[in-house]
Amino acid sequence: MPFFNVDKLSISFGGLKALQDISFNVDKGEIFAIIGPNGAGKTTLFNCINGIYKPDSGSVLFKEKKMHGKKPDKIARLGLARTFQNIELFSHMNTMENIMLGRHIYIKTGIFHGATMWGRRSYAGKEEITHRRKVEEIIDFLDLQSVRNKFVGGLPYGTQKLIELGRALALEPELLLLDEPCAGMNSEEKQDMIFWIKDIQDELGITMLLIEHDMNMVMDISDRILVLNFGKSITEGTPQEVQRHPEVLKAYLGEDETVGHDS
Repeated sequence: MPFFNVDKLSISFGGLKALQDISFNVDKGEIFAIIGPNGAGKTTLFNCINGIYKPDSGSVLFKEKKMHGKKPDKIARLGLARTFQNIELFSHMNTMENIMLGRHIYIKTGIFHGATMWGRRSYAGKEEITHRRKVEEIIDFLDLQSVRNKFVGGLPYGTQKLIELGRALALEPELLLLDEPCAGMNSEEKQDMIFWIKDIQDELGITMLLIEHDMNMVMDISDRILVLNFGKSITEGTPQEVQRHPEVLKAYLGEDETVGHDS
C-alpha cells in the first residue's frame, strides 16, 4: 500500500459536484502539489482529507488507516497536520504560545493540573518543560528566535505565515497539508518559504501535500503534481509532464498565475 492514498473521492454540495472520483497516491517523503483554476476543488479536497468535510463516496487511507469519516482531531493524532489559506493565529499571544498550541494533542494533564502546575517537579510541570523544549527546537529550525516572545499580531505577514507553519510542525506530523503557503507574500518572503519547505522535506523527512497558485514555486519544489478542473482530475505527473499536457495548458497554465483562491 502507498504511504497516502485517495481513491475515487467524491463530494457534492446541493447540485454542485465539487469533486468527482478523485484518485492519487503519495509516496513517503514526496512534495505532491495539487493545482487548478479558481473553484477547481483543491481546498475542498483538503477539507475532505483532514475531516472538515465528509465525502459522499470514496476513501482516504494514511499508512493503511482509514481517514475518511474521522473528525479533524482524530486525524491529527494519526500524524496529519495542516496550514490554511488565511492565517489562523492568536494575535494577542506571542510566537512561543502560538506554536505551543500545536502540542495540545500530546498534553496528558487535565486543565486543573495544567493550570496550577503544583511546582515544576509535578508531572504537569515536567510535561510543560518537555513541550517547551520541542517548541524551542521548532523556533530554532525556522529561525524565529528574534520573535519568540513578541505578539504575533504586530509581526510581518511573512513571519506570521512561518509561525503558522511552526504550529503545524509542533504536531510532529508525518503528512503535512500546506494550503497556499505563499499566498499574499512578496517575492522575498516566497523565496524564504520555499527554502523552509525544502528543509522540512530534506531534514525532517515530512511528506507534504501542497496547494499553491504560484506556478514557479510549484514547478520548482514539487516531485509530482495533480491537476484539477471543475472537480475532476485532468492529469498527474512530474512538473515537466504536467507543463506539456495540452488540457493543463488550456485549463490553467495559460491563465494568470495568480488565479484567485478556491471557494
